[in-house]
Formats: sequence, C-alpha cells, structure tokens
Amino acid sequence: MRDPDGLYDLSVEVTQVPTGLHLIAGLTGFADAGNAVTQLSEYLLENLEMNEVVAFDTDALLDYRARRPTMYFDQDHLSDYKPSKLSLYLAKDELGQPFLFLTGFEPDFQWERFTDAVVQLVERYKVKDTTWVHAIPMPTPHTRPIGVTVSGNRMELIDTMSVWRPRTQVPSNALHLIEYKLQQLGHPTAGFVLLIPHYLSDTAYPQAAVTALESISAATGLIFPTEKLRQENRDFLAKVDDQVQNNTELQRLVGALEERHDSYMEDNPLPSPLMDASGELPGGDSLAAELEKFLANRRDDEN
Repeated sequence: MRDPDGLYDLSVEVTQVPTGLHLIAGLTGFADAGNAVTQLSEYLLENLEMNEVVAFDTDALLDYRARRPTMYFDQDHLSDYKPSKLSLYLAKDELGQPFLFLTGFEPDFQWERFTDAVVQLVERYKVKDTTWVHAIPMPTPHTRPIGVTVSGNRMELIDTMSVWRPRTQVPSNALHLIEYKLQQLGHPTAGFVLLIPHYLSDTAYPQAAVTALESISAATGLIFPTEKLRQENRDFLAKVDDQVQNNTELQRLVGALEERHDSYMEDNPLPSPLMDASGELPGGDSLAAELEKFLANRRDDEN
C-alpha cells in the first residue's frame, strides 16, 4: 500500500496548529440531499476565519470526466478557472474557538489511502473528536423538524438525537470508512445523517444546513452564526407552503407524511438532552443560573 504521506501537502507548519481540537468534516459528491453539505461548507468558508492547513492531491483523487471543474468564458477567451479542492482548514467559530474543518469533494479514487491519510492527520494533530455530516432523502414532511440518524461511538449523542436506527446495508461514502477506522482506534467519532424530505432533496433547502450546524454544535460545543440561513429558510418555506396550499395532491401527500411521522415519533420518543438522570427538566431559575455562570466565565477568559 502506498504511503498516505504523499497524498497531501502541509500548507502550514505542524507546530502552528493547536492540538486537541475538534475535527468537523463534510464532503460533497454523493447523495447530498437538500444540498446540506454543500451549503454547510460554503457558509462556513464564507462566514468564518479559515486558514488552509493541508491540501490534498486533486489529480490523484478526482475523476475529472465525472465531475468537471468550471471554466469561465468571456466573449472570446477563457477568463477564469476554479479547480476542485479537498483541504483541511484551521477555523474559528463565532466565539473564537478553534477547530479543524475537512471540506471539498469526496475522492473518486484511492479511498484506503485517503482515509489512512485522514487518520494520520487525526493522530498528528491529536484531534479531540471527529464529527461529520451527510444527508439523504426520506419520506418525511417539511412541516416537522429534520431528523437525524447518528452513528459512531458517542452514545450520549446517539441516545438523545438519533430518531431512526435501522439495521440495513447502505452505499458507503469516504467518511463512513474514516469513521469505521477511527472507531477501531477508540477515537471519539459521530456521524450525523440528515433525513431530508424527499420532495425537497434536489433543492438547496436552508434548514438542512441549519440542522447540520445544530448537530455539530451539539457534538462539539462550537457556536456558528445561523441567522442568515434561518431567514433564507423562512423565505424558502413560505414559497413551499404557497405551492402546497394551491395543490390538493400535494396537501394529501404532506398530510400523509405528517401522520406517519407523528405516529412514528409517538412510538419512538427521544429524551430531551436537558433532562437530568432522574428524567426531570431543569427549572427556569436553574437555566438562568447556568447562563450567568457561562457568561461570567466568558468574561474572565476575555480579560
């Protein structure tokens, strides 16, 4: 097997990257329902401070004939070229907390070598935990929260967030293989598969990106700006609801999906992550006290 070292170049010195960070991953190219991963990647790259740490060898990993890069033609000449990229970034969330972000195309070739390279980087940077996101179409209604299936070895996330836990064979992606290899090493890892309404799976559904960010926050404690996405989602859903209200067939479809969804959730309730060991929810005073404590700690850190 070829050495994974030759599959990437370090853009910055290893000593410049803090150790013990969270690793977030989202790769495009396979069953990206609702454009969840595409929107997530674009939103984070545009709105957060990012510095490239590792650049993977595109020529070794990409099938150009299947996923051709974009060339820009300006009247009589080619004016620009956007090469496909697969990179690891050092990023900071809205509170300035650093984390690592693996984003770009899912490799077409050399999966074993690529996944070994990612595991090598996890070990090199002493990554605290790894969280990745993916999205598939499901017969669920847009009028209910997007559900997730959680995989990996972080049982606290699986127990509180995973709404669908099938026993089945699935077509894998590269991040599945990375999760599998990290589990063998006992590395904390969680994969969030978003269950997107099948009739919205071919559109850019903003709530898919919001749910992806919320899932990452639940796994890592990182905080992301989402108000722009939430406003885009409100506008998007207003257009969807207009179409449903003016189409009797769509109304019946959504109604049937709502009934099936509500029946399933009634039989498979999830405990709230706010519940304590006895199953009790905290009162308002307790929540306020925790918030004050958090803000006080933030002020101390900034001082």
